[in-house]
Amino acid sequence: MAEAHSAVAFSFAITHEGVNVDFDHEVLHLIWASGVRSWKKRFARFKNNVKCGVYPAPLHSLWPSIGVISAVHFSGFSLPFHLIERILAHLPRDSLNWQITACSLVGMGTWLSVTFSLRYALKLMLMYKGWMYESRARGSKISLTTRVWSCAVKVLSAGSKPMLYSYQGSLPRLPLPSVHDTIQRFLRSVRPIMNDEEYERVERLGKDFEKGIAVKLQRYLILKSWWSTNYVSDWWEEYVYLRGRSPLMVNSNFYGIDAILMYPTKIQAARAASIIHACLIYRRLIERQELEPILIQNLVPLCSWQYERVFNTTRVPGIETDRIVHYSDSKHIVVIHKGKYYRVPIYAHRRLLKPCEIEVQMNQILEDKSEPAPGEERLAALTASDRVTWAQARQTYFARGLNRTSLDTIERAAFIVSLDDFPYDFNENEPGSLDKYGRILLHGKGCDRWFDKSFTLCVGSNGRIGFNAEHS
Repeated sequence: MAEAHSAVAFSFAITHEGVNVDFDHEVLHLIWASGVRSWKKRFARFKNNVKCGVYPAPLHSLWPSIGVISAVHFSGFSLPFHLIERILAHLPRDSLNWQITACSLVGMGTWLSVTFSLRYALKLMLMYKGWMYESRARGSKISLTTRVWSCAVKVLSAGSKPMLYSYQGSLPRLPLPSVHDTIQRFLRSVRPIMNDEEYERVERLGKDFEKGIAVKLQRYLILKSWWSTNYVSDWWEEYVYLRGRSPLMVNSNFYGIDAILMYPTKIQAARAASIIHACLIYRRLIERQELEPILIQNLVPLCSWQYERVFNTTRVPGIETDRIVHYSDSKHIVVIHKGKYYRVPIYAHRRLLKPCEIEVQMNQILEDKSEPAPGEERLAALTASDRVTWAQARQTYFARGLNRTSLDTIERAAFIVSLDDFPYDFNENEPGSLDKYGRILLHGKGCDRWFDKSFTLCVGSNGRIGFNAEHS
């Protein structure tokens, strides 16, 4: 109870001498620092969203636009359609301040018109797909159409440096193919694996489908394609991933391995600390949108939306369907070691912890000789079971109390770290060692990976690393 008492920021007691009020200035300072950091992040997100919303025009170009409109007005010239005069007619008086206000409104309107014109012009340019079919062979020439298109895209994108999500509003909609084209592509894909009799049967089914219910379904897809930029992504996530009731382990989650020919260190705590710090730096780049979007041939942008769910994200099981929950911020990670769970803070005095500071905490975890609490050691096995079983267990045992608080701490973590008590061996002379390495990362012991989190960083006792990631 000593830790609980020391965490109380404000307390009072009524005695025969009166009311005794006690403040813990250190805790109050931490609360204040947390609030300041939260509001700074909100303001930064708002500013970045505005910058991305007006791309490819730079945000600072608004002020020259207002300045030009004001200069034209006060020089005695009249703007087209007498815009300023019409605005002044609806204002209380024709004083200097109201004239400046009218000029600012016209300047902002003009700037927004030009900005969104540039944005939709860029969107139209990105709809061109001819560049995909240009030959890249040595000595081949690019067509005049593609060269002109390339120059136009570069000119439209040259206004300001793009942020991570700058191109999101300029990406073209996913084109909806016709039913006939879809069926023909399907028939071409299955022809090599079918004999003549099987192929003729599938071909008849395709024709019946095209003339029957496909007409109605295509109308629904056309309506959805008008409403959303990608008519398939949300349904794909819902019906291919989230409605799947089989276990995530092996069936859905995937893994990634270390650079096997490089060996920075064999010290587990040091390697874990450096990778954790690198992940947190990468998270900060995503939050600040300082990562540049991926451009094909340094010209055509790819969608950056999925970056948002790399960190602070978990998959929550349900009886019929799961759901993805993303938290706007997280100030801790969760470490699993020998069946025990540790909440590790990642900030101190408004800054990220340094790798050496994280290493101290990793060493303390590795040196902890205490036994897991009852039921703690195999807790993560619930995330490896089928989704219905896990959802029912969650509703029954994790709906309230300490279990609910502990589960909330795990799910709100930036990511999970698993400090394994065995090495990740790889030997170039043993081909099977790489398969064993992969199996360790794919499923481990079945109870030492939190399969619902966006990813679990795995660190072997010999300093090698890998990760297990949730697929949706």
